Amino acid sequence: MIELDPLVVGVIAAMTVITYATKVGGLWLLGHIELSDRAEVGLEALPGAIIVAIVAPELANGGPPEWAAAALAAVVAWKTNNLLVSLAVAMAAVLAFRAV
Repeated sequence: MIELDPLVVGVIAAMTVITYATKVGGLWLLGHIELSDRAEVGLEALPGAIIVAIVAPELANGGPPEWAAAALAAVVAWKTNNLLVSLAVAMAAVLAFRAV
């Protein structure tokens, strides 16, 4: 039987509370301040920028399957304007292209 170290459990619990408080605090703060149009545009672009920051290094080291999946994801994102759908298509595509 595995025994859990109380210190580790406490640290994980503390990190959970701090992460939740940070998210809730940020949402609360954004609800109570007036954002400029420029700030709103920046926040709207943030999810795409995060995805690019995660995917770009993998794509730089990738081969033809990864590049083909990225191209397909770009087309799907352009046509559907839905980031989640394009990511799902890209994941399925890279698995399929690697199998070929």
